[in-house]
Amino acid sequence: MPEHRHSEEIPPDAMSAPERVESGIPVEDEKFEDEVLPPVLDLFQPLPDIVGSQAEGDPLTTRALVVGVILGSLVNASNIYLGLKTGFLFGASMFGAIFGYGIVKLLTKMFPNVPIMGQPFGPKENSIIQATAAGAGGLGGLFTAGLPAMYQLNLLSEDPSHDFSKMVTLTLICSFFGLCFAIPLRKFFIVNMARELRLVFPTPTATALTIQSMHAASSEGAQAIRRIKALTFTFLGAFIQRVVSYYAIGILYDWHIFTWFFIWGNYNNAAIFVENWGWSIEWTPAFIGSGMLVGMNTAVSMFCGTLFAWGILGPILVHYGVCIGIAMAPESERWHNVVSFSQMTGVDQPGYVPSPRYWFLWPGVAVLVCCSLAELLVHWRSFYYGIKYAWKNSSWDFMRKKGGRSRTYLSSQSSRRRPSMFNENVFTHEDPAKEKDQVPTWVWGGGTIAMVVVACIISEVQFNVNAGLALLASIFAIFFAFLGIHGAGVTDIAPLTASANAAQLVFGGITSNQGLAVPQQQTVNLVAGSIASGAAEMSQELTSDFRTGYLLKTPPKKQFYAQALGAVAAMFIAPGVFILFTSAYPCIIHPDEYANCAFSAPSVTAWRAVAQAVTEDSLDIPPSSGIFACVLGAIAIIQVVLKHMYLKGEREKYRDYLPNWMAVGVAFVIPQTVYSTATLMGAVVSYAWWKRRRMSYETYCYAVAAGLIAGEGLGGVIGAALQLGGVGGDVYGTQAGCPLDSC
Repeated sequence: MPEHRHSEEIPPDAMSAPERVESGIPVEDEKFEDEVLPPVLDLFQPLPDIVGSQAEGDPLTTRALVVGVILGSLVNASNIYLGLKTGFLFGASMFGAIFGYGIVKLLTKMFPNVPIMGQPFGPKENSIIQATAAGAGGLGGLFTAGLPAMYQLNLLSEDPSHDFSKMVTLTLICSFFGLCFAIPLRKFFIVNMARELRLVFPTPTATALTIQSMHAASSEGAQAIRRIKALTFTFLGAFIQRVVSYYAIGILYDWHIFTWFFIWGNYNNAAIFVENWGWSIEWTPAFIGSGMLVGMNTAVSMFCGTLFAWGILGPILVHYGVCIGIAMAPESERWHNVVSFSQMTGVDQPGYVPSPRYWFLWPGVAVLVCCSLAELLVHWRSFYYGIKYAWKNSSWDFMRKKGGRSRTYLSSQSSRRRPSMFNENVFTHEDPAKEKDQVPTWVWGGGTIAMVVVACIISEVQFNVNAGLALLASIFAIFFAFLGIHGAGVTDIAPLTASANAAQLVFGGITSNQGLAVPQQQTVNLVAGSIASGAAEMSQELTSDFRTGYLLKTPPKKQFYAQALGAVAAMFIAPGVFILFTSAYPCIIHPDEYANCAFSAPSVTAWRAVAQAVTEDSLDIPPSSGIFACVLGAIAIIQVVLKHMYLKGEREKYRDYLPNWMAVGVAFVIPQTVYSTATLMGAVVSYAWWKRRRMSYETYCYAVAAGLIAGEGLGGVIGAALQLGGVGGDVYGTQAGCPLDSC
């Protein structure tokens, strides 16, 4: 946060309008849309209470839990759709907070005298709604990466519905292990280390501020109503556009402009060359909305990575014969020059000449792994002090409880204040939550141990994976959770997929000399990696959610129970949605049997390729790809070290100009250019909006982005249902404007 500057330090005419308002200087000829900026807040402390508000009762209400589960389930379905299609996932907190507010407010007006429906509604109960939604909306990564990769490698049943029980137990392990371990992480990252590590947690903080503003008595709900309207309209617009576009996909969703030039130019080959590399425009509301949230640096980095891979280096590799494409219609008179450079078929065959997609996979994975591991090593103190703090915290709590008894030594020790981790003369921060509102140690500690035991049993019984490897996966989950929370706290991006790929390499090395058959090695690789990644994902999501509750003074124990209920719902909803999509689109789990698939599943491809690379001797990494991967990985590591060791203090401002290598790595792994283009479009719109209409941006941007993301995600679920019902766009729609008459 910028420091408050007094008016005498800066001439009034040099101040912006909001600064003049904060300084008490009259503002003439300035339009503020009947709003002024709030006073500067300390975002590392709980938000001040709303003026004139009544004290809330128990926020853990039936209506909050029911509404939260429903909204989180929608996000869960949306995430599986978007994750299988693009590899990206989105949180449920903002969606749950805004939609939850609108639904409960509507209930209180419609049923004012009904005990459950009409009781007063405050920000703490609103945070319980979004906490429940966060629990129900998690674990999308499990069903968009490791699990479908197992089906692609024929490691599970032919029909995913036969593996429903296995899916449920995997989600049980990941969700509740992540949930229980999130409690000590809340104490470490949210209460004690947020200020020292500058962990702002952008989206959770924005969620808390949005909830606070919606319930502010001074605005009488006017701003909240505007946000709800904006979210509702964009949600409905994105939902309708996605569903309708299935029936005219080449007109309403995908604009293959170079195919149009190809047709209009009497099938001139120059235009189709660009089309072959995937350069088109896709009006995907979800990624336009995502671009509005991630910022210009991430969006530009991702687009530049896409441009370099699929617009510059890729064509060079094909020109010199390093990579090849596959003709999609060699017998067609008009479309014989249409070539796909994104195929992965035959990679395990001797003499395979790689496609550009396979060639770029390894540099992409190297960048993701090296960048995340470098961040991990640079912040080694976070891990060291986290373990040290957890040990001291447990020891001092034990002594404090024993201190009131007959043991004189423990009694004297329990009265001492706890030393800080960084400075023995500075004490840890006081947790605003009272002791009665804290989650008991036996609950989260016992739950963590129980989930590790269950993970070992389930791995042995259902997947024939050694219990020791499941234990190791649980340890990896803890380290990955630290990494993910730190990344999300600073940048809003958690590099968990890259961390999981690193875990795959470790497990591949462990199983290589155990004499296991290749399918069993791959099963170990993917199951252990899924446990490590899934538990870390859940822990990161829920720890970030605790940030929202911390700012709103929501009792952590109530929030924990809400998250737990949401996680129970996710255990059954996520497998059901996954089975729905794989039934409607079997190409998700059998990609080699289909020339085209509506779901590119880039994360699945990465997991599958890594699992094959570390278990099959016949699978080789192209030497040029390996060298390039090493070079880019080294550059990513050097930048991380440079950023944290040199660009500090006055030079910290230059960090904004460094490329985001996580985004670059993702661009290499995803063979479609449309997602980076759409993300950049959203980021440009958001930046221009922020520059020109600051107040309007602060009011509407998050709501608009959340509506766009949720609308397309739910539209994708409806599209799958239409496909299963035999009334989808491939039956009753048109493919006009698409290459090969098929999008």
